[in-house]
Amino acid sequence: MAAVDVEDESVLAWIFQQSFPDSWRQNPDFTAYLSELCSFGLDKLNREPERLAEERAQILQQTRELAFSNYQTFIRTADCTELIYRDFGRVESSVSRLLDKLPGFREKCRGFMTEAEQIGASRRMYSLTLNRHTEILEILEIPQLMDTCVRNGYYEEALELAAYVKRLEKKHSSLPVIQGIVREVRQSTQLMLNQLLQQLRSNSQLPVCLRVIGYLRRMDVFTEAELRVKFLQARGTWLRSILAAVPDDDPYFHITKTIEACRVHLFDIITQYRAIFSDEDPLVPSASGQPAVNEGAIFHGWVVQQVAEFLETLDRDLQRGVGGRLDSLLGQCMYFGLSFSRVGADFRGQLPPMFQRVAADSFGRAVQEAVEKFQEDMNLYTLIALPSVLGGTIPAMTASTQPGTLQPPMSLLDFQPLACFLNNILTAFNDLRLCCPVGLAQDVTSSLEDALKMVTRQILVFHRAEESAFSEREKDLFVQFCCSYAEDLLPFINRCLQVLFPPAQLALILGVPPTQLHKFGNLGSIDLNAVLQPLDFVLPSREMPAVDDLTVGLSGLTAAELSDKEAIREPDLTAEQPQLILVL
Repeated sequence: MAAVDVEDESVLAWIFQQSFPDSWRQNPDFTAYLSELCSFGLDKLNREPERLAEERAQILQQTRELAFSNYQTFIRTADCTELIYRDFGRVESSVSRLLDKLPGFREKCRGFMTEAEQIGASRRMYSLTLNRHTEILEILEIPQLMDTCVRNGYYEEALELAAYVKRLEKKHSSLPVIQGIVREVRQSTQLMLNQLLQQLRSNSQLPVCLRVIGYLRRMDVFTEAELRVKFLQARGTWLRSILAAVPDDDPYFHITKTIEACRVHLFDIITQYRAIFSDEDPLVPSASGQPAVNEGAIFHGWVVQQVAEFLETLDRDLQRGVGGRLDSLLGQCMYFGLSFSRVGADFRGQLPPMFQRVAADSFGRAVQEAVEKFQEDMNLYTLIALPSVLGGTIPAMTASTQPGTLQPPMSLLDFQPLACFLNNILTAFNDLRLCCPVGLAQDVTSSLEDALKMVTRQILVFHRAEESAFSEREKDLFVQFCCSYAEDLLPFINRCLQVLFPPAQLALILGVPPTQLHKFGNLGSIDLNAVLQPLDFVLPSREMPAVDDLTVGLSGLTAAELSDKEAIREPDLTAEQPQLILVL
């Protein structure tokens, strides 16, 4: 499109006095006509307005003719134009509504694309899941498989599954499925732990204990010290269940079965512990900087506790009474302690005080019963009979040739209360002989001396009650009664004490010569002067017989020989002809 040049501008300014539309400047027809007009001559320019007027009139005429001949077309065109206008209006409003809905549609499309991407990702995931279905199923079945292995006792496979789950947890700890699997596997692991500990609480032999401890170590739920404590606690629980099943109606049966169970099972537990754990390792500080644990002290403390519990049971049953089987029980306990000396738990040193106390209590009760029986006999005793005839008609018994044999005084048969009292004392000596610790010498002597002082007082009570009614004959008989008590019964009891507690043995234990034994007081010998002092007014003036010294005769006998060769048999006392027989 040609632009209007400067000359054309001046022509336009001259032709058109007033301004003309700017759109004409850009009209190519106007520019072409202006160029053509500039090329006309003057005449032609003068005729140009007329030509334009004629051409204009001709165009108007043609337009009228066209309109007249095509008026229907114009009508239809106007109708079409109106329809088109209305349609364009509807289109415009529809387009406006469409433009208003485009932002929402755009968001919907974006949402659809996002959802489509998610669906696509899910589809790919489902496809991958389908391809890995077997492997995923194996992982999902791990808890069920773990529970089956634990309940059926396949602990090796269960530990492998637990280790695999731990690796899964480290790699995929954020996945909820893995977290659920880990949680269920831990529950099965706890069940397995309880089952393993329950096996230790049963009658398990060494191979089973080794296998169980190996499983517990692989589970890594206890430190080494805690594992030792758990092992000892579990085995101790089993041992207590064994001991609790022993009937305790009879104290002797209960303690003997307890000793047997402890000796067998406790020794097995100690053997198992030493085979599984080693206390020989030096104390090495832990990597965390915590102080090292003296693991050997754990075992030592447990053994001490078990021994203390056994000694407590022994003391309780001894207090309940085991009859005359104290020596047998002591032998079993000593053998039990000796067997434990091989594992460094010898407790024999704690047994003598217990048995010594029980023996002393039993002897004290027997002596007290003898005193009470003597009191009853004295309350019923009279001095009317002629006992000298009885004692004199009985032939003297031939003394036994056995070393250390003692013959009881036959004169005591003339006085039934004294004979019965000596019988009861000898019965107490028989029971004491079965378990007679040398350490009881002082207690036995003191107990006997106190009992004899009570007997002396009872004799005095009898004298005060009957003195006013005594005849001369009865006075003589009472004097003979007191003389037999002082000269026969008391020295004989001293001889029995010297047989039970040989002076040579006491002197050897005390580390002094036998001749110096009297410096330690009335050790193994009754103080006759203190016992008889209340009867001095009745007894005739006499020279107190010296206590027979059996040291020379018994010095060659050992304690074992005395136990084997010296037997005290309880004498038989009948109403018609009382006899007092004592063989030492």
